[in-house]
Amino acid sequence: MTVFHYKGLDEVIHGRVRLAIMAFLSTAEQADFNELKEGLDVTDGNLSVQLRKLEEAGYVAVRKGYRGRRPHTDVTITDAGRAALRAYHTQLREMLGRLDRAEDGA
Repeated sequence: MTVFHYKGLDEVIHGRVRLAIMAFLSTAEQADFNELKEGLDVTDGNLSVQLRKLEEAGYVAVRKGYRGRRPHTDVTITDAGRAALRAYHTQLREMLGRLDRAEDGA
């Protein structure tokens, strides 16, 4: 029997909303809070919590400021975040590739 190496999946990225944030930012490079909120269809609170976890891991950079008198938050994927997402993608692809090979051999 082949061992699945699922334990190495990055727990920070593996959460649904965090994975969606990382995927969004991997193509957009940068997005503001409202873009992410609308694009992912999540609440302010949920997005804030998930961004904090990604920021603590060093996967995103969050810059808060003002546009005029209104608060504004920009989020950017970091080099470390891009590398972690690439590694996550590779590992997931390897795991799911076994499914493809099993179906081809059936």
